Amino acid sequence: MHAHRVPRVTTTHEPPTAPSNPEPAPAHHVTTAGGWTSKTWLLLLVLCGALFLDSLDISMVGVALPSIKAALGMDPSSLQWIVSGYVLGYGGLLLLGGRAADLIGRRPVFLGAVAVFGVASVATAFIDLPAALIALRFIKGVAAAFTVPAGLSIITTTFAEGPARNKAFSIYTVCGASGFSLGLVFGGLLTEVSYRLTLLFPGPIALALLVLGWKVIPHTAPSETFSLKRFDVAGALTSTGALLILVYTVVQAPHLGWASPTVLILFAVSALLAVAFVVTEVKHPHPLVRLAILKSVRLVHANLAGFVMFGGYAAFQFLVTLYVQDSLGWSPVAMSLAFLPAGLLVVASATKIDAVLDRVNSTVLVAVGLTAFLGAYVWFLRAEAGASYWLFLFPTILLLGVGFALTFPAVNSQATEGVSDDEQGLASGLLNTFIQVGGAVMMAVVTAITTSAGTEALPGHLLPGMTTAIAVVVGLTLVGLAGTVSVLALARPGRSDGAPVPGPEVPADVRGPEVGSTARD
Repeated sequence: MHAHRVPRVTTTHEPPTAPSNPEPAPAHHVTTAGGWTSKTWLLLLVLCGALFLDSLDISMVGVALPSIKAALGMDPSSLQWIVSGYVLGYGGLLLLGGRAADLIGRRPVFLGAVAVFGVASVATAFIDLPAALIALRFIKGVAAAFTVPAGLSIITTTFAEGPARNKAFSIYTVCGASGFSLGLVFGGLLTEVSYRLTLLFPGPIALALLVLGWKVIPHTAPSETFSLKRFDVAGALTSTGALLILVYTVVQAPHLGWASPTVLILFAVSALLAVAFVVTEVKHPHPLVRLAILKSVRLVHANLAGFVMFGGYAAFQFLVTLYVQDSLGWSPVAMSLAFLPAGLLVVASATKIDAVLDRVNSTVLVAVGLTAFLGAYVWFLRAEAGASYWLFLFPTILLLGVGFALTFPAVNSQATEGVSDDEQGLASGLLNTFIQVGGAVMMAVVTAITTSAGTEALPGHLLPGMTTAIAVVVGLTLVGLAGTVSVLALARPGRSDGAPVPGPEVPADVRGPEVGSTARD
């Protein structure tokens, strides 16, 4: 499940410097929610299309994994990198992508990233080397990390705050949510013909969006003067490097031995890079992450809940996709239709959840959502040979849909509540990073568990180590739920909720244009 809720995406909290020789302000500025011109709709089509492709791509590729595995002779430890490479590229560089939009300009960053995404998609369809395929998937994730914040900022600077922006964001959110559901269907249909069509499909659409975007995306000046010193490249490289090495080490450890010198050295390198990231953020004048913001209990809770939510789901879907296609012999279409009810629940709730958030504490919604996830995974532990879809999988799918419909928007809301306008991008960027990293790390963990079991699944039987792997997902979700209950217990009247520590004051006359907003603004 890769549904999107609209965050703010400005990642700077330093007072921006007015750019020299600014470009003209956009001539096309939408101030009302009615009577939009054709150019308005075309612009929104481009921005929504890019977000749609991000959701579509992950769900389509998830359906195609067993076919890719069979065609390229990949084992599960390498197969998971097709998904993990994408989400690590996306999550690891999302904050840097927001900075690039600020410093280089929203239009060039968006169009350049869409072009890379499209070309990489086309190239993956003709690749037979697993390593090259994984590398291109990582590149696509990096492109998405630059496309999403730039696209959000274009919406905010084009549609005036109020009814016009709310309408645009409502459409944008639904497109992100529906991308996953349709991706399952398209992935199943295309994989029946060839997995290569599944890899190729987003490419031509992205390139068509590039051509259309070139014509309709307005020219605007960067919100800050360009300077390499304002790019925290060291922070981006050390954080992404630490995550890549951690995931690689967890996946390889069953083959090499958890106590082998190579594994221990790789774990140490990952830890050193993580320390280097923290040191960089403390010393850099324009860090990707102002560490003091992590003093907020609610923000930290939202990030960890996002990690648990998507980490558990990504690992579960990876296992179940291989199980139902490889062991039970389901076709890709049957598998995609089996998961479709969860996606439809998320789409149906996308335009209604704001009203619920207005009435119910976001932490309560997270608790209910994680309980639904927990119930879904526990129910699936009953799976056995010969059980019908309606008994062993359908209840799980419905509970997953409920879990996502409640948890995803709740953690987005909580992560940005009480955060100053100039750090909304940092807060939402952190959350999306934790969500993506959760998926990559947990997929590595369950892959290590199933790989340790050593043999391929027999027809009709569970994957080796599958019960243990799902039990780990259950344990992770239990820990996340316990943490949420603890936050609820601590949030009694008179107790501090750990509100975010304010960033440096930025005078209104020098603050750059706000480049993102929640649908609830």
